[in-house]
Amino acid sequence: MANENPVVFFNGSMKLESEVGISIRDRGYLYGDAVFDATRTFNGAPFKLREHIHRLYDSLRYMRIDPGMDPEAMEHWSLEVVAHNYPLLPPNQDMWVMQRISRGVEGGVPDGSNGAENHATVLIESHAIPFASRASLYRDGAKVRTPSVPRIPPRFVSPRAKTHNYLNLILGDLEAQGVEPGSWAVLLDENGNLTEGRGSNIFLVKDGQLSTPKGQFVLEGITRDTVLSLATGLDIPAMERDIDLFDAYTADEAFLTSTSLCICPVSSVNGTDVAGGQVPGPITQRLMSAFSDLAGMDYVSQYLVHLPEGA
Repeated sequence: MANENPVVFFNGSMKLESEVGISIRDRGYLYGDAVFDATRTFNGAPFKLREHIHRLYDSLRYMRIDPGMDPEAMEHWSLEVVAHNYPLLPPNQDMWVMQRISRGVEGGVPDGSNGAENHATVLIESHAIPFASRASLYRDGAKVRTPSVPRIPPRFVSPRAKTHNYLNLILGDLEAQGVEPGSWAVLLDENGNLTEGRGSNIFLVKDGQLSTPKGQFVLEGITRDTVLSLATGLDIPAMERDIDLFDAYTADEAFLTSTSLCICPVSSVNGTDVAGGQVPGPITQRLMSAFSDLAGMDYVSQYLVHLPEGA
C-alpha cells in the first residue's frame, strides 16, 4: 500500500485523517447544526451511494445549508475516499462512508450579525463496521426495548432529515441499555406507536403481511425502502401504518433495518419473545436472502464469521 493512513475529504481537498481538525466554533460542534448521511460497502463497493447522497441533499435543503458543491462532486469524492481507505482494512471487513456537512464556523458573535462570511464545513470520512460486536445478533436476534423517552414529534423537528442532533435517540438508547444491556431501543411516539431507533427502522410480520411505521414519523431509511421494494418483488404484502406494542407483542416475526445491519432479525420486544424467539422467521429469511443477492454477497455470513470461536 502506498499509504498506511486513511484519508478524508475536507473542505475542498483530500487530506490525511490525522491532519484534519474541526474548529471549536463550528456550528456542528456548538449546536448540532449539521446534517449527514452514510452508506456501507460490500466487498469495497458502496451500496446505493447515489440514493444516500440524494437524501443528504434533501436534509441540506430542509436545514437551509448550502454545501458549496453539487451531488455529483459529493459522490465523486466519496468514491475517492473509499478507493483509498478500503485497501487499508483487514480481510473480511467493510466500512461506512459518511458525508458530514455543518453550517460552518460561527461568526464573531452568536447570531453572526458581525457580517462575517461563513461557509459550510464539508467532511467525507470512512470507518470500519463493528462486525465482531454485532455478530451475535444474526445468531440470537436483536432484543428491542421501547424506552419511556418518546420520539420528538415531526411537528417540532422532522425526523426525515438526517441531522447531527441525535440526543432524543441517544437518551432512548441509554435507558434501554440500563434496563437490558445489549438491547436496541425503538422509540414510541406520543400515541404509543413504534417509530424508529438510532439509525434503524423496524418491521413486523403478521399473517404473512409486512408492516412498518409511516414515513412521515421516521427517517425513511434507504434499507427500509429497499426492503419494501424487495417485498413487492417477492409478492409479500407490505404497508406503512401505525403499529403499537400490541402489534409488536403479537407479531409472527420482526426485524430491524439499517445501513450497516441490512436486515437483522428481532427475537424479543420488551422481554416478550417474538414467535418463541426463533430467528429468523421464514419471511424475514426470504428478505435477508434477497438482500444478500442484491448486495452481491452473503452479508449474514460476513457478520457470523466474526463470532468468537466456541461462542
